[in-house]
Amino acid sequence: MQTLGIGLIGTGFMGRAHALAFRQVSAVFELPVALRLVALADSDPVRAEHCATAWGFDTACDWQALIADPRIDVVAITTPNALHCPMALAALEAGKAVYCEKPLAVSLEQAGRLHRAAQSAGVVTRVGFNYQHNPMIEHLRQMIQAGELGQILAFQGEFSEDFMADPKAPFSWRCDPSQAGGALADLGSHLLGMARHLLGEVEAVCADLRTVHTEREGRAIEVDDLASALLRFANGASGAISTSWLKHGYKNHLSFEISGTLGTVSFDQERLNELRLYRRGQEGFQRLLAGPDLPGYAAFSPAPGHQLGYNELKTLEVHELIMALTGGGKAGSDFEDAWQVERITTAIRQAALEHRWVKLEELR
Repeated sequence: MQTLGIGLIGTGFMGRAHALAFRQVSAVFELPVALRLVALADSDPVRAEHCATAWGFDTACDWQALIADPRIDVVAITTPNALHCPMALAALEAGKAVYCEKPLAVSLEQAGRLHRAAQSAGVVTRVGFNYQHNPMIEHLRQMIQAGELGQILAFQGEFSEDFMADPKAPFSWRCDPSQAGGALADLGSHLLGMARHLLGEVEAVCADLRTVHTEREGRAIEVDDLASALLRFANGASGAISTSWLKHGYKNHLSFEISGTLGTVSFDQERLNELRLYRRGQEGFQRLLAGPDLPGYAAFSPAPGHQLGYNELKTLEVHELIMALTGGGKAGSDFEDAWQVERITTAIRQAALEHRWVKLEELR
């Protein structure tokens, strides 16, 4: 059996989630290849050594050596956002497949460079929009495509958390506009990616962005804490989205409602194993619960109601990556999809700054 060598850069929360997924995927799916966890890199060599041993990697090294290692076929990048571009470009130049966390880059220019480099390299790329890999989301997507909701009229979505709600929380790289894009990039990119995944391309936006806590530890904050936008989709649907990392009480509130001429569906990531569906003429909303009839779910549990979680979504994402690498499918968001999401977030910032509707065709 062919072996795919895995290299992972970053040992934070997302690094651990990737490591768990790469280890779990072989246990729950019959893969056409074997996986070998070859190398782990981190800016702290002591932590890299510790995590490599704990997570089952052969060795620890710096990220340049990891990319140069001929045993590695796939480079997974889970570093702060500003490092995505140089690391991904180096991996693409080395002919490696790249699995990068979102957002892909800190600017549209960077995202465009990565998109073009991936096209030139001709390798598989994937970006960590893991919420799209929920079997319930795929079920909803098929419902929409089959016309079960009729003509889609509107998408209303929110992604809120409260990890930045404390005004005395310390300054971090997320507060630096050269390294991050505020709540819009951190949370909103997931929501916009989901809207695009379900409804298709966005044609135009108007928006409002706000910085509530303008200073942390004596340093000025220039990234947004709150973002709201109206969307126009190419299929004629309207959209309204909001995102905040200041909303007390919410931990992972990626939620949305899609309405059509025949019904309405709603979803909340904090209740990720269910959908609420209303079909025209029925009495109240129906609760649809995830179960083994949905592709992906049965790999983890043979019974409905037993619940998938965040790490299972990551494992499903890695499974689709591996299948793409072995010619078994094209599911998942690649660098082109991530570039398109970056176009939308850039248009939202421009619309907020210029107080007007911005068409996506203005941004290339």
